[in-house]
Amino acid sequence: MARIQIDKNSSRKDVIVSKAAALFREKGFKAASMRDLAESVGVEAASLYNHIKSKTELLHELCFGVANRFMHKIDEVESEKVTALEKVEHLIRFHIDEMINHYEEVYVSDREWKHLSDPYLSNFQNQRRMYRKRFAAIIEAGIKQKEIKPIDAPTAVLILLHAIGGIESWHRSTQKISAEALTENMVSMLVGGLVNK
Repeated sequence: MARIQIDKNSSRKDVIVSKAAALFREKGFKAASMRDLAESVGVEAASLYNHIKSKTELLHELCFGVANRFMHKIDEVESEKVTALEKVEHLIRFHIDEMINHYEEVYVSDREWKHLSDPYLSNFQNQRRMYRKRFAAIIEAGIKQKEIKPIDAPTAVLILLHAIGGIESWHRSTQKISAEALTENMVSMLVGGLVNK
């Protein structure tokens, strides 16, 4: 019987969650089966149940793993003694880094969360709403301090997040610029566009 291959920094469950993210991104949560996942991991389907209860549990892990990282980051950024514009930049850099380095998890969290069921669905939606409100509050503080041009903050957050979500096409591009160049270009455009000149 094949065993799940792990490295010293990850557990078997980590490997399963990572492979599930790739599979759910490729096929969608509904279409992906436990048999597909077992094949991807390199074990019999029955062996997966030694590490996880269900496909739904994997979706919970992925969605809330990403949501919790974002919440932890905004906690950190809100407490920084820097300008509102710098806080926005720190959040944008974090979002870009997540899209580049944890693309499949972020993609699944952003697209497949609708397959969660309550109470998880409501909890996840509340976390998303709260995150966006907190991000908008940082922009509003910058507007009050006249660092950021007078714009509608919730709309600005949606535009920023959708722009960063577009990094998905960078992953598929055959003529990629480097991740560093992508980050600096995006920060220049997104942060630069908010500056109150």
